[in-house]
Amino acid sequence: MRRRLPGPRGLLLLGALVALLALVLHQGLRLAGVASAFATKHLCSEVFVAGRGAQAVAREDLPAFRSRILGWVDWRLEDQSVQAHILGIGRRVAAYRPGLGCSLALEGPPVPLPVDGPATSGTSFDFPPAATPPSALERVVDAAFQEPDPLHPRRTRAILVLHHGRLLVERYAPGFDAKTRFAGWSMSKSVLNALVGILVGDGRLDLEAPAPVAAWAAPGDPRRDITLDQLLRMSSGLRFDEDYDDPLSDVVRMLYDRRDSAAFAAARPLAHPPGRRFAYATGTSAILSRIVAEAVAEPWPRFVRRRLFAPLGMDSALIEPDPAGTPLLGSYVWATARDWARYGLLYLQDGVWAGRRILPAGWVAYSRSPAPADPKGEYGAHFWLRVPSPDRQEPGRPHLVPPDAFHAAGHGAQYVTVIPSRALVVVRLGLALDPGSWDHEAFVHALVAALDATGAE
Repeated sequence: MRRRLPGPRGLLLLGALVALLALVLHQGLRLAGVASAFATKHLCSEVFVAGRGAQAVAREDLPAFRSRILGWVDWRLEDQSVQAHILGIGRRVAAYRPGLGCSLALEGPPVPLPVDGPATSGTSFDFPPAATPPSALERVVDAAFQEPDPLHPRRTRAILVLHHGRLLVERYAPGFDAKTRFAGWSMSKSVLNALVGILVGDGRLDLEAPAPVAAWAAPGDPRRDITLDQLLRMSSGLRFDEDYDDPLSDVVRMLYDRRDSAAFAAARPLAHPPGRRFAYATGTSAILSRIVAEAVAEPWPRFVRRRLFAPLGMDSALIEPDPAGTPLLGSYVWATARDWARYGLLYLQDGVWAGRRILPAGWVAYSRSPAPADPKGEYGAHFWLRVPSPDRQEPGRPHLVPPDAFHAAGHGAQYVTVIPSRALVVVRLGLALDPGSWDHEAFVHALVAALDATGAE
Protein backbone atom coordinates (compact mmCIF):
# COMPACT_ATOMS: atom_id res chain seq x y z
CA MET A 1 0.00 0.00 0.00
CA ARG A 2 1.48 3.28 -1.08
CA ARG A 3 1.52 6.14 1.48
CA ARG A 4 -0.06 9.30 0.18
CA LEU A 5 1.98 12.45 0.34
CA PRO A 6 0.29 15.51 1.83
CA GLY A 7 -1.24 17.88 -0.67
CA PRO A 8 -0.55 21.62 -0.91
CA ARG A 9 -2.96 22.40 1.93
CA GLY A 10 -1.41 19.75 4.13
CA LEU A 11 2.05 21.04 3.38
CA LEU A 12 0.95 24.55 4.37
CA LEU A 13 -0.48 23.29 7.64
CA LEU A 14 2.64 21.24 8.33
CA GLY A 15 4.86 24.24 7.57
CA ALA A 16 2.78 26.45 9.88
CA LEU A 17 3.03 23.86 12.66
CA VAL A 18 6.81 23.59 12.27
CA ALA A 19 7.12 27.39 12.30
CA LEU A 20 4.96 27.60 15.42
CA LEU A 21 7.01 24.97 17.21
CA ALA A 22 10.22 26.76 16.21
CA LEU A 23 8.82 30.04 17.56
CA VAL A 24 7.77 28.42 20.83
CA LEU A 25 11.21 26.83 21.20
CA HIS A 26 12.95 30.11 20.39
CA GLN A 27 10.83 32.05 22.87
CA GLY A 28 11.36 29.35 25.48
CA LEU A 29 15.12 29.56 25.08
CA ARG A 30 14.97 33.36 25.36
CA LEU A 31 12.77 33.13 28.43
CA ALA A 32 15.18 30.70 30.10
CA GLY A 33 18.10 32.96 29.27
CA VAL A 34 16.40 36.09 30.65
CA ALA A 35 15.34 34.35 33.86
CA SER A 36 18.82 32.92 34.38
CA ALA A 37 20.40 36.31 33.65
CA PHE A 38 18.17 38.10 36.16
CA ALA A 39 18.83 35.51 38.85
CA THR A 40 22.59 35.43 38.37
CA LYS A 41 22.85 39.22 38.17
CA HIS A 42 20.73 39.75 41.29
CA LEU A 43 22.57 37.11 43.27
CA CYS A 44 25.98 38.37 42.19
CA SER A 45 25.24 41.98 43.13
CA GLU A 46 23.56 41.21 46.44
CA VAL A 47 26.42 38.91 47.49
CA PHE A 48 29.48 40.85 46.28
CA VAL A 49 28.17 44.43 46.29
CA ALA A 50 25.70 44.40 49.18
CA GLY A 51 27.65 41.83 51.18
CA ARG A 52 24.73 39.48 51.87
CA GLY A 53 24.75 35.71 52.06
CA ALA A 54 23.85 33.89 48.85
CA GLN A 55 21.41 31.53 50.54
CA ALA A 56 19.60 34.43 52.21
CA VAL A 57 19.24 36.22 48.88
CA ALA A 58 17.94 33.07 47.17
CA ARG A 59 15.52 32.43 50.02
CA GLU A 60 14.27 36.00 50.64
CA ASP A 61 14.64 37.90 47.36
CA LEU A 62 14.10 35.64 44.36
CA PRO A 63 10.69 34.31 45.50
CA ALA A 64 9.62 37.89 46.24
CA PHE A 65 9.53 38.66 42.52
CA ARG A 66 6.66 36.16 42.18
CA SER A 67 7.94 34.70 38.94
CA ARG A 68 7.34 30.99 38.57
CA ILE A 69 10.19 30.55 36.17
CA LEU A 70 12.68 31.89 38.74
CA GLY A 71 11.78 28.87 40.87
CA TRP A 72 13.36 26.67 38.20
CA VAL A 73 16.68 28.50 38.15
CA ASP A 74 19.67 26.51 39.35
CA TRP A 75 22.59 28.69 40.44
CA ARG A 76 26.14 28.19 41.62
CA LEU A 77 28.50 30.62 43.35
CA GLU A 78 32.13 30.50 42.15
CA ASP A 79 34.89 32.77 43.45
CA GLN A 80 33.58 36.22 42.42
CA SER A 81 30.93 35.14 39.95
CA VAL A 82 27.57 33.41 39.80
CA GLN A 83 26.38 30.97 37.15
CA ALA A 84 22.73 30.10 36.57
CA HIS A 85 20.62 28.02 34.18
CA ILE A 86 17.27 26.26 33.90
CA LEU A 87 17.62 22.53 33.33
CA GLY A 88 20.89 23.22 31.54
CA ILE A 89 19.25 25.78 29.22
CA GLY A 90 19.91 29.52 29.06
CA ARG A 91 23.15 29.36 31.02
CA ARG A 92 24.29 32.84 32.13
CA VAL A 93 27.24 34.19 34.15
CA ALA A 94 27.60 37.42 36.11
CA ALA A 95 31.04 38.42 37.40
CA TYR A 96 32.04 40.88 40.11
CA ARG A 97 34.73 43.53 39.57
CA PRO A 98 35.84 45.80 42.45
CA GLY A 99 34.52 49.31 42.01
CA LEU A 100 32.20 48.24 39.18
CA GLY A 101 29.99 45.65 40.82
CA CYS A 102 28.53 42.82 38.73
CA SER A 103 28.01 42.63 34.99
CA LEU A 104 26.58 39.88 32.83
CA ALA A 105 28.78 38.14 30.30
CA LEU A 106 26.72 38.38 27.11
CA GLU A 107 28.38 37.72 23.75
CA GLY A 108 31.77 37.84 25.46
CA PRO A 109 33.24 39.20 28.69
CA PRO A 110 32.33 42.71 29.95
CA VAL A 111 34.36 45.60 28.56
CA PRO A 112 37.23 46.45 30.98
CA LEU A 113 37.01 49.85 32.67
CA PRO A 114 39.57 51.68 34.83
CA VAL A 115 38.39 52.37 38.35
CA ASP A 116 39.81 54.59 41.08
CA GLY A 117 39.34 53.47 44.65
CA PRO A 118 37.08 55.36 47.05
CA ALA A 119 38.44 58.82 47.70
CA THR A 120 37.21 61.84 49.60
CA SER A 121 38.00 65.49 49.21
CA GLY A 122 37.97 66.32 52.89
CA THR A 123 34.25 67.09 52.94
CA SER A 124 33.07 63.66 54.07
CA PHE A 125 31.45 63.65 57.48
CA ASP A 126 29.24 61.64 59.76
CA PHE A 127 25.85 63.24 60.16
CA PRO A 128 25.65 65.07 63.48
CA PRO A 129 22.90 63.57 65.62
CA ALA A 130 19.71 65.50 66.17
CA ALA A 131 17.91 65.66 69.49
CA THR A 132 16.30 62.45 70.70
CA PRO A 133 13.50 61.74 68.22
CA PRO A 134 10.00 62.15 69.64
CA SER A 135 8.20 58.96 70.62
CA ALA A 136 5.55 59.61 67.97
CA LEU A 137 8.26 59.55 65.30
CA GLU A 138 9.71 56.34 66.73
CA ARG A 139 6.27 54.75 66.48
CA VAL A 140 6.00 55.72 62.81
CA VAL A 141 9.37 54.11 62.11
CA ASP A 142 8.49 51.03 64.15
CA ALA A 143 5.35 50.59 62.07
CA ALA A 144 7.37 50.82 58.84
CA PHE A 145 9.13 47.55 59.73
CA GLN A 146 5.94 45.71 60.65
CA GLU A 147 4.06 43.41 58.25
CA PRO A 148 0.33 44.15 58.58
CA ASP A 149 -0.48 42.06 55.49
CA PRO A 150 1.73 38.95 55.21
CA LEU A 151 0.31 38.24 51.74
CA HIS A 152 1.70 41.58 50.52
CA PRO A 153 4.90 42.09 52.51
CA ARG A 154 6.66 45.44 52.80
CA ARG A 155 10.14 44.04 53.45
CA THR A 156 11.39 47.36 54.80
CA ARG A 157 15.15 47.06 55.21
CA ALA A 158 16.32 50.58 56.08
CA ILE A 159 14.83 53.89 57.18
CA LEU A 160 16.94 57.02 57.59
CA VAL A 161 15.68 60.55 58.24
CA LEU A 162 17.71 63.75 58.16
CA HIS A 163 16.35 66.99 59.61
CA HIS A 164 18.34 70.16 58.90
CA GLY A 165 21.22 67.84 57.93
CA ARG A 166 21.17 66.10 61.30
CA LEU A 167 20.55 62.38 61.73
CA LEU A 168 17.12 62.09 63.30
CA VAL A 169 16.39 58.39 62.74
CA GLU A 170 18.38 55.43 61.42
CA ARG A 171 16.98 51.91 61.57
CA TYR A 172 17.72 48.62 59.81
CA ALA A 173 16.03 45.24 59.52
CA PRO A 174 17.93 42.15 60.73
CA GLY A 175 20.65 41.21 58.25
CA PHE A 176 21.19 44.81 57.12
CA ASP A 177 23.19 47.65 58.63
CA ALA A 178 24.94 50.94 57.94
CA LYS A 179 27.55 49.17 55.78
CA THR A 180 25.04 47.43 53.51
CA ARG A 181 24.85 48.77 49.98
CA PHE A 182 21.34 48.95 48.54
CA ALA A 183 20.37 48.91 44.87
CA GLY A 184 18.73 52.14 43.84
CA TRP A 185 16.83 50.57 40.96
CA SER A 186 15.16 53.59 39.35
CA MET A 187 16.43 55.93 42.07
CA SER A 188 19.55 55.63 39.95
CA LYS A 189 17.86 57.82 37.35
CA SER A 190 18.11 60.75 39.74
CA VAL A 191 21.86 60.20 40.01
CA LEU A 192 21.90 60.38 36.22
CA ASN A 193 20.12 63.73 36.59
CA ALA A 194 23.08 65.08 38.58
CA LEU A 195 25.66 63.89 36.06
CA VAL A 196 23.78 65.50 33.18
CA GLY A 197 23.53 68.68 35.25
CA ILE A 198 27.27 68.75 35.90
CA LEU A 199 28.00 68.34 32.19
CA VAL A 200 25.47 71.03 31.27
CA GLY A 201 27.21 73.31 33.78
CA ASP A 202 30.55 72.46 32.17
CA GLY A 203 29.18 73.40 28.73
CA ARG A 204 29.65 69.86 27.40
CA LEU A 205 25.92 69.24 26.98
CA ASP A 206 23.05 71.52 25.93
CA LEU A 207 19.53 70.84 27.19
CA GLU A 208 17.76 72.34 24.18
CA ALA A 209 20.05 70.92 21.48
CA PRO A 210 19.32 67.63 19.71
CA ALA A 211 20.65 64.75 21.77
CA PRO A 212 24.07 63.57 20.51
CA VAL A 213 23.08 60.03 19.49
CA ALA A 214 24.97 58.62 16.50
CA ALA A 215 22.16 56.19 15.63
CA TRP A 216 19.86 59.13 14.92
CA ALA A 217 22.28 61.22 12.87
CA ALA A 218 21.14 60.14 9.39
CA PRO A 219 19.41 62.88 7.38
CA GLY A 220 15.65 62.50 7.59
CA ASP A 221 15.69 60.40 10.76
CA PRO A 222 12.87 61.95 12.84
CA ARG A 223 14.62 60.90 16.06
CA ARG A 224 17.43 63.37 15.42
CA ASP A 225 15.13 66.15 16.71
CA ILE A 226 14.86 64.61 20.20
CA THR A 227 16.45 66.99 22.70
CA LEU A 228 18.32 66.27 25.90
CA ASP A 229 15.52 67.99 27.82
CA GLN A 230 12.94 65.67 26.29
CA LEU A 231 14.99 62.65 27.30
CA LEU A 232 15.30 63.90 30.88
CA ARG A 233 11.56 64.53 30.99
CA MET A 234 10.62 61.12 29.56
CA SER A 235 8.96 62.62 26.50
CA SER A 236 11.23 61.45 23.67
CA GLY A 237 8.37 59.80 21.79
CA LEU A 238 10.32 56.54 21.42
CA ARG A 239 8.40 53.28 21.58
CA PHE A 240 9.50 51.31 24.64
CA ASP A 241 7.69 48.64 26.64
CA GLU A 242 8.35 49.28 30.36
CA ASP A 243 6.74 46.14 31.79
CA TYR A 244 8.76 44.25 34.38
CA ASP A 245 6.07 41.58 34.68
CA ASP A 246 6.63 40.54 31.07
CA PRO A 247 9.95 38.66 30.87
CA LEU A 248 10.21 39.45 27.15
CA SER A 249 9.37 43.17 27.36
CA ASP A 250 11.77 45.83 26.11
CA VAL A 251 13.02 46.80 29.54
CA VAL A 252 13.69 43.22 30.65
CA ARG A 253 15.41 42.26 27.41
CA MET A 254 17.49 45.45 27.49
CA LEU A 255 18.79 44.79 31.01
CA TYR A 256 19.19 41.01 30.91
CA ASP A 257 19.38 39.89 27.29
CA ARG A 258 21.37 42.56 25.47
CA ARG A 259 25.05 43.37 25.63
CA ASP A 260 24.59 47.05 24.73
CA SER A 261 21.62 48.59 26.55
CA ALA A 262 22.01 52.04 25.01
CA ALA A 263 22.18 50.69 21.44
CA PHE A 264 19.06 48.60 22.06
CA ALA A 265 17.12 51.59 23.40
CA ALA A 266 18.35 54.01 20.73
CA ALA A 267 17.16 51.61 18.01
CA ARG A 268 13.52 51.92 19.10
CA PRO A 269 11.31 53.73 16.57
CA LEU A 270 9.23 56.79 17.31
CA ALA A 271 5.71 56.14 18.53
CA HIS A 272 4.84 59.83 18.94
CA PRO A 273 6.38 63.15 17.91
CA PRO A 274 9.14 64.18 20.36
CA GLY A 275 7.91 66.24 23.29
CA ARG A 276 4.22 65.41 22.85
CA ARG A 277 3.69 62.36 25.07
CA PHE A 278 5.02 61.47 28.55
CA ALA A 279 6.12 57.83 28.75
CA TYR A 280 8.35 56.64 31.59
CA ALA A 281 11.04 54.38 30.12
CA THR A 282 14.30 52.99 31.45
CA GLY A 283 15.45 52.84 27.84
CA THR A 284 15.48 56.64 27.83
CA SER A 285 17.89 56.57 30.78
CA ALA A 286 20.09 54.06 28.95
CA ILE A 287 20.42 56.50 26.06
CA LEU A 288 21.25 59.34 28.47
CA SER A 289 23.80 57.13 30.22
CA ARG A 290 25.66 56.59 26.95
CA ILE A 291 25.52 60.34 26.26
CA VAL A 292 27.10 61.03 29.66
CA ALA A 293 29.81 58.38 29.16
CA GLU A 294 30.74 59.84 25.77
CA ALA A 295 30.64 63.48 26.90
CA VAL A 296 33.33 63.20 29.58
CA ALA A 297 37.03 63.61 28.85
CA GLU A 298 38.09 60.67 31.04
CA PRO A 299 36.77 57.19 31.83
CA TRP A 300 33.29 57.69 33.22
CA PRO A 301 33.91 55.85 36.55
CA ARG A 302 36.68 58.33 37.38
CA PHE A 303 34.56 61.30 36.32
CA VAL A 304 31.61 60.21 38.48
CA ARG A 305 33.77 59.67 41.53
CA ARG A 306 35.77 62.87 41.08
CA ARG A 307 32.84 65.18 40.37
CA LEU A 308 30.01 63.67 42.41
CA PHE A 309 30.68 60.79 44.79
CA ALA A 310 33.97 61.97 46.32
CA PRO A 311 32.89 65.56 47.07
CA LEU A 312 29.82 64.23 48.90
CA GLY A 313 31.78 61.54 50.73
CA MET A 314 29.70 58.82 49.08
CA ASP A 315 32.48 56.30 49.47
CA SER A 316 30.18 53.28 49.19
CA ALA A 317 28.56 54.35 45.92
CA LEU A 318 29.22 52.53 42.67
CA ILE A 319 27.54 52.20 39.29
CA GLU A 320 27.34 48.85 37.56
CA PRO A 321 27.96 48.89 33.78
CA ASP A 322 26.34 46.77 31.12
CA PRO A 323 28.59 44.29 29.28
CA ALA A 324 29.39 46.97 26.67
CA GLY A 325 30.75 49.27 29.38
CA THR A 326 27.89 51.79 29.53
CA PRO A 327 26.86 52.79 33.07
CA LEU A 328 23.45 51.39 33.98
CA LEU A 329 22.26 54.68 35.41
CA GLY A 330 18.64 53.76 34.90
CA SER A 331 18.73 50.92 37.44
CA TYR A 332 22.03 49.97 39.05
CA VAL A 333 23.53 52.58 41.32
CA TRP A 334 24.39 51.07 44.70
CA ALA A 335 25.03 52.90 47.97
CA THR A 336 24.50 52.62 51.71
CA ALA A 337 21.47 54.27 53.28
CA ARG A 338 23.72 57.02 54.63
CA ASP A 339 25.16 57.71 51.19
CA TRP A 340 21.69 57.79 49.64
CA ALA A 341 20.84 60.34 52.34
CA ARG A 342 23.92 62.39 51.41
CA TYR A 343 22.66 62.43 47.86
CA GLY A 344 19.27 63.70 48.98
CA LEU A 345 20.94 66.35 51.13
CA LEU A 346 22.76 67.68 48.06
CA TYR A 347 19.38 68.46 46.48
CA LEU A 348 17.97 69.85 49.72
CA GLN A 349 20.92 72.27 49.69
CA ASP A 350 20.22 73.34 46.09
CA GLY A 351 23.21 71.48 44.69
CA VAL A 352 25.75 72.94 47.12
CA TRP A 353 27.93 70.82 49.42
CA ALA A 354 30.23 72.18 52.12
CA GLY A 355 30.17 75.59 50.44
CA ARG A 356 31.06 74.18 47.03
CA ARG A 357 28.56 74.21 44.17
CA ILE A 358 28.32 70.69 42.73
CA LEU A 359 25.29 71.24 40.49
CA PRO A 360 24.90 74.38 38.39
CA ALA A 361 22.74 77.18 39.78
CA GLY A 362 19.10 76.60 38.92
CA TRP A 363 19.55 72.89 38.20
CA VAL A 364 17.56 71.65 41.20
CA ALA A 365 14.71 74.03 40.35
CA TYR A 366 14.76 72.74 36.78
CA SER A 367 14.83 69.12 37.95
CA ARG A 368 11.72 69.55 40.09
CA SER A 369 9.71 71.54 37.54
CA PRO A 370 6.86 69.53 35.91
CA ALA A 371 7.52 67.88 32.56
CA PRO A 372 5.35 69.77 30.03
CA ALA A 373 4.19 66.52 28.40
CA ASP A 374 3.05 64.96 31.69
CA PRO A 375 -0.67 65.80 31.99
CA LYS A 376 -0.67 64.97 35.71
CA GLY A 377 2.38 67.09 36.52
CA GLU A 378 3.86 64.22 38.54
CA TYR A 379 7.28 64.01 36.88
CA GLY A 380 10.13 66.49 36.54
CA ALA A 381 13.52 65.74 35.00
CA HIS A 382 14.40 62.23 36.19
CA PHE A 383 12.78 63.05 39.55
CA TRP A 384 9.21 62.33 40.63
CA LEU A 385 7.22 65.30 41.91
CA ARG A 386 4.65 63.01 43.45
CA VAL A 387 4.95 59.52 44.86
CA PRO A 388 4.39 57.11 41.91
CA SER A 389 0.96 55.49 41.93
CA PRO A 390 2.00 51.95 43.00
CA ASP A 391 3.23 53.36 46.31
CA ARG A 392 0.29 55.55 47.22
CA GLN A 393 -3.02 53.95 48.13
CA GLU A 394 -6.61 55.13 47.68
CA PRO A 395 -6.83 56.56 44.14
CA GLY A 396 -8.10 60.12 44.21
CA ARG A 397 -6.90 60.72 47.75
CA PRO A 398 -5.64 64.29 48.28
CA HIS A 399 -1.90 64.89 48.48
CA LEU A 400 -0.65 63.88 51.91
CA VAL A 401 2.89 65.24 51.63
CA PRO A 402 3.99 68.88 51.45
CA PRO A 403 3.58 70.16 47.87
CA ASP A 404 7.28 71.00 47.50
CA ALA A 405 8.38 67.38 48.09
CA PHE A 406 10.18 65.55 45.29
CA HIS A 407 11.44 62.01 45.08
CA ALA A 408 14.06 59.69 43.69
CA ALA A 409 11.98 56.53 43.41
CA GLY A 410 12.84 52.95 42.51
CA HIS A 411 11.40 49.47 42.06
CA GLY A 412 10.46 47.80 45.32
CA ALA A 413 9.66 51.18 46.94
CA GLN A 414 13.17 52.58 47.15
CA TYR A 415 12.93 56.28 48.03
CA VAL A 416 14.97 59.35 48.69
CA THR A 417 12.34 61.99 49.43
CA VAL A 418 13.41 65.63 49.75
CA ILE A 419 11.08 68.17 51.41
CA PRO A 420 12.67 71.66 51.39
CA SER A 421 9.88 73.31 53.43
CA ARG A 422 10.56 70.90 56.30
CA ALA A 423 14.34 70.60 55.76
CA LEU A 424 13.82 66.84 55.55
CA VAL A 425 15.47 64.01 53.67
CA VAL A 426 13.71 60.66 54.04
CA VAL A 427 15.33 57.42 52.85
CA ARG A 428 13.32 54.22 52.64
CA LEU A 429 14.89 51.03 51.25
CA GLY A 430 13.41 47.57 50.91
CA LEU A 431 11.72 45.11 48.60
CA ALA A 432 8.00 45.93 48.52
CA LEU A 433 7.12 44.40 45.16
CA ASP A 434 3.34 44.14 45.42
CA PRO A 435 1.39 47.28 44.42
CA GLY A 436 0.03 48.93 47.54
CA SER A 437 2.14 46.93 49.99
CA TRP A 438 4.11 50.08 50.85
CA ASP A 439 2.28 53.41 51.01
CA HIS A 440 5.14 55.88 50.88
CA GLU A 441 2.89 58.91 50.78
CA ALA A 442 1.17 57.87 54.00
CA PHE A 443 4.52 57.08 55.62
CA VAL A 444 5.98 60.50 54.81
CA HIS A 445 2.77 62.17 55.95
CA ALA A 446 3.00 60.36 59.29
CA LEU A 447 6.64 61.39 59.70
CA VAL A 448 5.89 65.04 58.98
CA ALA A 449 2.87 64.99 61.31
CA ALA A 450 4.98 63.51 64.13
CA LEU A 451 7.58 66.24 63.66
CA ASP A 452 4.96 69.00 63.43
CA ALA A 453 3.43 67.78 66.68
CA THR A 454 6.72 68.56 68.45
CA GLY A 455 6.91 72.05 66.97
CA ALA A 456 10.01 71.19 64.90
CA GLU A 457 10.51 73.52 61.93
